[in-house]
Amino acid sequence: MLTSSHVIENKYANRSKISKSKFRELVKLFALNLEATQIAELTGLNRNTVNRFLRAIRERLAEFCEQQSPFSGEIEVDESFFGARRVKGKRGRGAYGKTIVFGIFKRSGKVYTEIVPDCSKATLLAIIRGKVEPESIIYSDGWRGYNGLVDVGYGKHLRVDHSRNEFTRGKAHINGIEGFWGFAKTRLTRFRGMKKATFFLHLKESEFRFNHRDQNLYKMILEIILKKPLF
Repeated sequence: MLTSSHVIENKYANRSKISKSKFRELVKLFALNLEATQIAELTGLNRNTVNRFLRAIRERLAEFCEQQSPFSGEIEVDESFFGARRVKGKRGRGAYGKTIVFGIFKRSGKVYTEIVPDCSKATLLAIIRGKVEPESIIYSDGWRGYNGLVDVGYGKHLRVDHSRNEFTRGKAHINGIEGFWGFAKTRLTRFRGMKKATFFLHLKESEFRFNHRDQNLYKMILEIILKKPLF
């Protein structure tokens, strides 16, 4: 059990064993997208200590992403599959053995992601109704899970049919959300053998980095944590 002599005053982390300046150094290196091993080497901190702080930081970023306002305007929706390769002989949406992630992307704006159990109409429409304003224009591919959007109040729903090698039809395309999938998968290849809870945190970190790629991530992360200190 920690005693008062072991605890260092740090406004970013309750009952911290590292100083405020050392913590800020850790966050700066995290913002630069360095891995835990590199951060430990550069800061002189124990690897387990670094991992503990990085997990806590990712939890705060995930909370921040989940609290973002509903989307409106021109919206792209799509699903993607992360993890193990497709198993031979298994047909369908290609999710066997994979983690399914549903994404909502506001053109010229931000993305929202959610891990889902399946790509059914009930699952996808429930998320869309909770995150997208009814007056929005929604773009999707031809997957049947998007059938019925008009029936639940989304009067403007345009599709592209990938099964017919159609990837754009005027303004109807989902290139924006597909750009995020590429960004996220490139980042996540660095982390192998992740548990589901860990995958969620890394996914949300990718979402945060993508959404704020033109901003000062170091400053943003410190401001988020200052509002709700770690641990």
